[in-house]
Amino acid sequence: MKRWTNVALLVLLGSAFTTGWVAFFYGTAPSRWSLVIHAASGFAIVALTPWKSVIARNGIRRRRKGWVDSLVFTILVIVSVLAGLLHSSGLLIQAGPVSAMEIHVGAALVAVPFAIWHVIARRIPVRGTDLSRRSLLRGGVLLGAAGAAYAASEGLVRVSNLAGARRRFTGSYAVGSLHPEQLPVTQWMFDNVPSIDAAGWRLTVDVAAAVRQWTLEDLMKFDERVRATLDCTGGFYSEQDWSGVWLSRLLPEAPGAISLLVRSSTGYTRRFPIDEAARLLIATGVGGAPLDAGHGFPVRLVAPHRRGFWWVKWVVGITAEQLPSWWQLPFPTQ
Repeated sequence: MKRWTNVALLVLLGSAFTTGWVAFFYGTAPSRWSLVIHAASGFAIVALTPWKSVIARNGIRRRRKGWVDSLVFTILVIVSVLAGLLHSSGLLIQAGPVSAMEIHVGAALVAVPFAIWHVIARRIPVRGTDLSRRSLLRGGVLLGAAGAAYAASEGLVRVSNLAGARRRFTGSYAVGSLHPEQLPVTQWMFDNVPSIDAAGWRLTVDVAAAVRQWTLEDLMKFDERVRATLDCTGGFYSEQDWSGVWLSRLLPEAPGAISLLVRSSTGYTRRFPIDEAARLLIATGVGGAPLDAGHGFPVRLVAPHRRGFWWVKWVVGITAEQLPSWWQLPFPTQ
């Protein structure tokens, strides 16, 4: 049972980590289905806790080499699972300056090097019995129980009318929809809100060696609008009316180009398929008012149906390139 528990936990942790990031990547239906698997994996991890606690207790008692690292790894997993449950139920959405979602994700990220160490130091060789009828039956029972626990928890949240019953399919909670003054100010990782002089600012569009610079005054002459939902990976979403110009209007012919690299004044970048240009808005305003510094002034990108980290703020450059749109890190590092 010890070996089976360790193998099952390894598989479940991998499943939870992978599906969690897949859910962050999408702002459409795949996110929902990925989160169902993610949540079920979390419940299965909780279900194995009694057996794993016995294994861990024996290891700590014997002071086995690396037991401190194993203990830290265990604590991080517990914190991540607990924060995820609190966030999804709505029992705890915000804890001071950070959200329960940020604690959930942060603990999981910190746990990654410990997980890698654990796999190397506590290597479990593959055996034929890992796919035996008994092992598969145990796995089926575990997954069935985890699925039932997830369904029961969702039902309880709704019957109890907890805040979690009103979260979006991505797990995010509504904040300030159609009230731009309530839209939270967030930025990716270590970016800071820059101070930009509108008079000297230019948007540089570089397509096939043809470079054009647009002033804010130029862009303010456009008044194209879209209602789109900004769904932040920090755990909130907000639907707003954005105004500006469709990116396709700013692009001349780009023979051979297949992607667009959108660059912020902070150095932050995201790459998009060039055929999405007609669905990307270079926004100069929100809710009928100009953007403020925290929300991307002078202009920001609005990328409907994509998660918030795609919505590049403080845009200064757009370059058409022959690199594929996937030629970038799935999640930016700055």
